[in-house]
Amino acid sequence: MAPAAGPCARALWTACSLLMAAFFALAAIVQVNDPDAGVWMTVYMIPAVLTLLVGLNPLVTGNFIWKSVSAIHMSFCIVWAIGLGYYLLLHTQQNIIHEEEGRELFGLVIITAWMSLCHSSSKNPVGGRIQLAIAIVISLLPFISWIYIYINNEMRSSWPTHCKTVI
Repeated sequence: MAPAAGPCARALWTACSLLMAAFFALAAIVQVNDPDAGVWMTVYMIPAVLTLLVGLNPLVTGNFIWKSVSAIHMSFCIVWAIGLGYYLLLHTQQNIIHEEEGRELFGLVIITAWMSLCHSSSKNPVGGRIQLAIAIVISLLPFISWIYIYINNEMRSSWPTHCKTVI
């Protein structure tokens, strides 16, 4: 993969990292009224902090502690996502986004995808053009989804109260 060019690519990578750090922090904050808020706040705050560090210094992804924490967190998220995926396979009654477990799965997938992208950037913190394009898509997707869900009242109508009151 050819390295992405110059200062524009660095600025885009930093912007994507800071945007994702903000998303993960917001995702942690909106968990406040969830029945298992502590778990989900932790699940989102770890990548928020790791991603903020990447935004401030992309070379941090080569640090042993950063790599270890991110690898452990990704492993945890992957195992949990597999469990949720299996549960949804057996129990889904409507669109996956209407199921709380489906939204949880979506969050775990976003965490894993983003952290994998950051983790793989340790040799070239800005990454290649394809990696940068993927970073842009991943960093915009959660916000576009939130906006769509926010304006679509019908989609939220079947959600539990703790999901409706935080948006």
